[in-house]
Amino acid sequence: MKVTQAELLIPLRMSLTVSPLFMLFISGVVAQDGFKNLREKDQSKYYFTIITDQTGGKYQGEGGVDLSVTDLQVEVPERVIAGDKVTLTFKTTCRLTVRPTVTWYRNGHQIKLESNITDQLHLQSVSSDNKDRYRCAVLGLRSPEVTLNVRYGPKSVSVSISSTGEIVEGSSVTLTCSSDANPPVQNYTWFKGTSLIAKTETYTMKKISSVDSGEYKCRSRNEHGEKLSEALTLNVLYPPKNVRVLSNRTADGSSMNLTCSSDANPPVQTYTWFKEGGSSPVGSGHSYRALQSGSYYCVAQNEHGSQKSAAVTVKGKADNRIVTQTKKKIKT
Repeated sequence: MKVTQAELLIPLRMSLTVSPLFMLFISGVVAQDGFKNLREKDQSKYYFTIITDQTGGKYQGEGGVDLSVTDLQVEVPERVIAGDKVTLTFKTTCRLTVRPTVTWYRNGHQIKLESNITDQLHLQSVSSDNKDRYRCAVLGLRSPEVTLNVRYGPKSVSVSISSTGEIVEGSSVTLTCSSDANPPVQNYTWFKGTSLIAKTETYTMKKISSVDSGEYKCRSRNEHGEKLSEALTLNVLYPPKNVRVLSNRTADGSSMNLTCSSDANPPVQTYTWFKEGGSSPVGSGHSYRALQSGSYYCVAQNEHGSQKSAAVTVKGKADNRIVTQTKKKIKT
């Protein structure tokens, strides 16, 4: 009988446990073309089979052989916190008769060990920035690379703003709290000055107003700590408001000094004075000296708009006074 092909040469009738440590022997005994680079996926039951040149001349052994493949592994702690001392351990399920000499690598470069005990690698005070890759090797065979999942509290906490230009009253503004943490941040807290205003990752002011100007901070927190951001200052721009006229009679009683007061950001650029009943301005500037009886008002203006004050009446003797009447806003 002529044998034309040997698909697998496993002349054994027992269960085998095979490690890459003995790959050389497996390669020589098991097959000529299928097991030169054993992997865990090669685990299976194998049978000895021969094929002859006769009709129906195919024979398969009974029982078969169970092939189990194990790899070298680096065991890392399940929980690593920044600042911890960490020990990496060489592991294999293969039964070794002697304690092997293990070589360790970091990012592909061999690590020089100070101890004669090589089946462990000791790392001192690991950093939250540790992104190194570790592996071990025995007899020229290398384990898969592993990385450390270092846990740490929030850092690099900052506040960003949705608007890239000037912030004008009435616009929508969103503040976002960003940070680096592992596990991710679980709680956010927003402060304006010292007052707590929100507990979300973002804080939105849909129609921002002048009262929203100020310093904003956010605090990020996870199970390993918390950190407060630097302050972000919002400077809300708005047209003149609360425009009013202050009046004060001169010492000789011959006239009235009028002063236009307002709140604006940026500050008022022009003040214009009018006398009721007339169509043309009677003066300009922050103050105006009224020599004639009548009702006077001012208009304050900056680049975002203008507002008209209530009128103050000048006649006869007058006391120092602040005139507060309904204001009418002039749209620009």
